[in-house]
Amino acid sequence: MTDVPDDLGTREPAQRLDNRDASLFGQTPSQTVGPFFHYGLPWKGGADLVGVSELGARADLFPAEHYILAQPAERAAPRGDVVEVAGRILDAESSPVPDAMVEIWQANSDGRYASPDDRREVVPLDPNFIGFGRSSTNADGSWRFRTIRPGRVPGPGNSLQAPHVALSIFGRGLLKRLPARLYFAGDPANAEDPIMALVPEERRSTLIAEQQSDGSWWLDIRLGGAGETVFFDL
Repeated sequence: MTDVPDDLGTREPAQRLDNRDASLFGQTPSQTVGPFFHYGLPWKGGADLVGVSELGARADLFPAEHYILAQPAERAAPRGDVVEVAGRILDAESSPVPDAMVEIWQANSDGRYASPDDRREVVPLDPNFIGFGRSSTNADGSWRFRTIRPGRVPGPGNSLQAPHVALSIFGRGLLKRLPARLYFAGDPANAEDPIMALVPEERRSTLIAEQQSDGSWWLDIRLGGAGETVFFDL
């Protein structure tokens, strides 16, 4: 177990109990692969890229006195259209996976990533949008993010990719993350996306989210079996 840092140890117990305090959880059991995602990896608001909420963490997996994870500070609204993207993680038997984690990475509404690797100064950055988030899956295998609909980013050669969100799936039995993508149904740019073109036509639907009656975009991620999601090489 790791000792509590000195600067925390000088505070009152009620003030220093947070997700960095080893005394809350005790020694981690020895396992090859978790799952411990709900203890430390998702955080309050980790799935809300446009506001301040608790979206992303699972309060039902914590005793009430331990649900004291840090939450991001208030920030200004980013540019662009706010969307919700959601779905379920399902195994090869179509059963929900309740202890997985979904990570997203995307460009802002102008099509630029908040990354030093994206040096296109002609495309503006948005200081209020990071483009990265994490969400636990719920007991029914569902996940949800609140974000901005991304703009188009460059593809191979002089091509442009269709608006999309990069997904990474983590879970029990997965020694490496599973990379996938979420595209938006009905976007005319899908037909000319150079990455989508690499996917056999009959399997492209596994990457395309459909809009629901509540306005959200829904995409189930199937880890195997019929309708298995297309995962990309790392």
